[in-house]
Amino acid sequence: MWKERLIYFQTNKIIMQKKKKQTDYTEKFLFALSYFLRLIILIEAVTAAWNRNLEILFIAVGILVLTFIPALIARNYKLNIPIEFEALVVLFISLSLFFGEVHQFYARFWWWDIFLHSLSGLLLGFAGFLALYIMYTEHKIKTSPKLAMFFSFCVAVAIGALWEIIEFILDSSLGWNMQKSGLVDTMWDLIVDSISAVIISASGYFYLKRKNQVPFIERGIKKFMEKNPRLFRKRKH
Repeated sequence: MWKERLIYFQTNKIIMQKKKKQTDYTEKFLFALSYFLRLIILIEAVTAAWNRNLEILFIAVGILVLTFIPALIARNYKLNIPIEFEALVVLFISLSLFFGEVHQFYARFWWWDIFLHSLSGLLLGFAGFLALYIMYTEHKIKTSPKLAMFFSFCVAVAIGALWEIIEFILDSSLGWNMQKSGLVDTMWDLIVDSISAVIISASGYFYLKRKNQVPFIERGIKKFMEKNPRLFRKRKH
């Protein structure tokens, strides 16, 4: 019997070590990806400065600053943001503003706008759900899975609507064409945001109800908890 137990523990140890190595490789890759995208944007800014293209220079520098927003938030609120979260934010900003606007990917690929709004709806919905989950586990609020679902949905749609307002202001003041076909483009963007928000909020609902494990929600919350244990002191394990 003791030999069987020894083999079990040794096998389990090897499996855990392999998982840890895979996690380390993933984190290194995402870290490298984040800074590779920032390097591309920096090169664009330097090239624009060399060619005295002030408009592209201004845009590139602004986009580069935006990619450091997760780090700024983490520093101000004393959070430890997992590299997966930061990499997704940097990737989204790069794909939407740098490749989408500066390099006209919105015009080259008809699905580019739909893809990015789908991604933003998922990210923002999860961010809203995570914020509510932290307050719920720390007993700062009393809520139900249905209310958590509604809150995460509202966060994603509200920020999506705010982004459409920003696009309208930039188009009106700088002569850009972020809204493409105007009202039609805006409404389709909001519809896609809403569909993505429904998917992520419903996933959060099933996670809280334990009706379905929802792996990507569970992994995201677990990762954030591991990085920020002080935010979950009252959570019962």
